[in-house]
Amino acid sequence: MFEILEAILLEACSECGNDFEQGELTEFDGERLCTDCLDNNTFVCACCNERHWNDNQYGDCDTPLCEACYEEYYTRCEGCNSVIRRDEANYEEDDEDSECPYCDSCYNYNGEGRYLHDYGYKPSPIFYGEGKRYFGVELEIDKGGKENGNAKTITKLANQSGDNIYIKTDGSLDDGLEIVTHPMTIQYHMSKMPWQDILHTAVRLRYQSHKATTCGLHIHVNRDSLGENVKEQDECVGRILFIVERFWSELLRFSRRTENQIRQWANRYGYKENPSEILDHAKKGERGRYAAVNITNWNTIEFRLFRGTLKYNTLIATLQLVNEICDVAFFMSDEEVGALSWCDFAERLDPERHSELITYLKERRLYINEAVNSEEDE
Repeated sequence: MFEILEAILLEACSECGNDFEQGELTEFDGERLCTDCLDNNTFVCACCNERHWNDNQYGDCDTPLCEACYEEYYTRCEGCNSVIRRDEANYEEDDEDSECPYCDSCYNYNGEGRYLHDYGYKPSPIFYGEGKRYFGVELEIDKGGKENGNAKTITKLANQSGDNIYIKTDGSLDDGLEIVTHPMTIQYHMSKMPWQDILHTAVRLRYQSHKATTCGLHIHVNRDSLGENVKEQDECVGRILFIVERFWSELLRFSRRTENQIRQWANRYGYKENPSEILDHAKKGERGRYAAVNITNWNTIEFRLFRGTLKYNTLIATLQLVNEICDVAFFMSDEEVGALSWCDFAERLDPERHSELITYLKERRLYINEAVNSEEDE
């Protein structure tokens, strides 16, 4: 008699299977759950106040949300990934059509503004230095965090004498930043731009570039420095592409990239007999911007071959190499470029003006069979 009564009064939880007295279980979605299972496996949406299974949780621990409420009313901060209401989000330059919302904390970092911009951020260029040829550097650094505070530290260091750089996010990086300079002459990069301090600070903040394997060093050159009109500029660009193809094995070694990295991020167009054929092939190709030399931009061409670095000599050597390639393409004819050997190219370098480049070429065994010891790239 007592056993029958006990069986009637006890009921098993649908989730854990334990027995509970009648009245202790809560019915939810056709299941009978004990208090612990209800708390551990379901949540109450902070917006609609309805209970849902945890599998349908689209918010966070502070703001639990069902899928419908999240999609309708909420989004996530681009900076810290916290859940925020769409009508309370901040956007770049008050642009509510932007796809990069920010919470108040990230948008107004310590009341001093944001220093880490979304990938699409592109301010009007400011040109530094006097000359016709300008170089815009995009240096990717990774593994040290995608944090506004780190971006602030680097930006304030670089911009003590002007708005030299800005910093963006980049989806190709695991946990890092992209440092972008405004257009600068090579003399400005070498004498006025505080590259050594920037690179040392990035290392101190535990960033990597060469070692990260995810990072590139991209260099933009203004097209109007390559000729007086579009025809002359195209002819010069054709010779640049020809030089890159002609010296591909040397430039691959210079770049510090692997074959797989090159194919993914900066593939070659393929060798042709003369510059005009390569340019025509490049314009008709499907490489897009992921080419060794990206020619899809209207105002610049972009050298994308090079692996990222936090070593000062490597960065300056890369700028000097790009400048020298542009000089050769600008001052030489198609026939002269076609007859140029790598040794001829290296012998053109001036020991005073190209000291960093010559040192780097020796380190990579690319300077007339000379080699020197070097520190490892970061």
